[in-house]
Order: sequence, then structure tokens, then C-alpha cells
Amino acid sequence: MTRVYISDARPEERSALRLLILDLKMKVVGEAADWSTTLAQAPASRIDMLLVDWDLLPDSPTAALEEL
Repeated sequence: MTRVYISDARPEERSALRLLILDLKMKVVGEAADWSTTLAQAPASRIDMLLVDWDLLPDSPTAALEEL
């Protein structure tokens, strides 16, 4: 089963994504509303996929993803 981590500032968007992921027979293993929480929790969750709101990333998205 694909393990997915959701990172989005808006609770209603996280909820909609969660329903979509579950409908696709994937497992939501964590959620975050900010980038710092994502950095702290996502790697420890042993994820297969990270869904992240592009606006949640710091000024340099490339550097932020490299840090992850």
C-alpha cells in the first residue's frame, strides 16, 4: 500500500486530499500545516509520496526540497 504524507496549510484541502487518497486505496500516514512540521515528521513516517502545497515551501522551493 502506498504511504502518503499531506502537507497543506488549509484544513479543508487536507481533508479533500485525504478522501481522495483513501478512495485510491492509499494510506495517509501523516499531515502537516506548515513546512517545518513536514520536515520534522515526513522522513520519520517512511513515506512513499509527499503531497505538498507549493505555496507552503519557503522562498527557495528547490533548496527546501533538497533539505527534505
